[in-house]
Amino acid sequence: MKLTQIAVDNPVFATMMMVALLVMGLFSYRQLGIDQFPNVDFPVVVVTTDYPGASPETVETEISRKIEESVNAIAGIKVLYSRSLEGKSFVIAEFELSVPSAVAMQDVREKVQQVRAGFRPEIKEPLIQRFNPDDQPIVSIAVRSDIRAISPHWPTSSSSSACRRCATSAAPPSPAG
Repeated sequence: MKLTQIAVDNPVFATMMMVALLVMGLFSYRQLGIDQFPNVDFPVVVVTTDYPGASPETVETEISRKIEESVNAIAGIKVLYSRSLEGKSFVIAEFELSVPSAVAMQDVREKVQQVRAGFRPEIKEPLIQRFNPDDQPIVSIAVRSDIRAISPHWPTSSSSSACRRCATSAAPPSPAG
């Protein structure tokens, strides 16, 4: 109520204050650093393990749970989840943004190596990777045609043998030595 009373009693003062705020806002906006693609380090580590011929239940008990229990002890984990498929285990550890991804990956690697000694010999070596969204494709395109072949110049067996004969006859003789 007091602010509105001052604005009504002194309209020039109120106008000058609004103009000052507007000018300060414009100067601040021009100095505001904006990056279209900021460099954000996502601390997400994915552990992929192959167990050929194993059912999803076996993969879960033999691999996923053991890795989850070991990795769960690492400080800074935000979310830990896994997917157990036929012959394949995916354990995904998402860390707090304050944890550098290189440190998170090293911690996960150490914990997985401790558990790896208890795996059966037929279980393949776990693959430990950092997830980086910049590595993902921006657009995926699939092309299909019912009218014509995608590549009309694709070599067939007869044309590839003709190309081989042509290339062989055009090649310079090898030096005798």
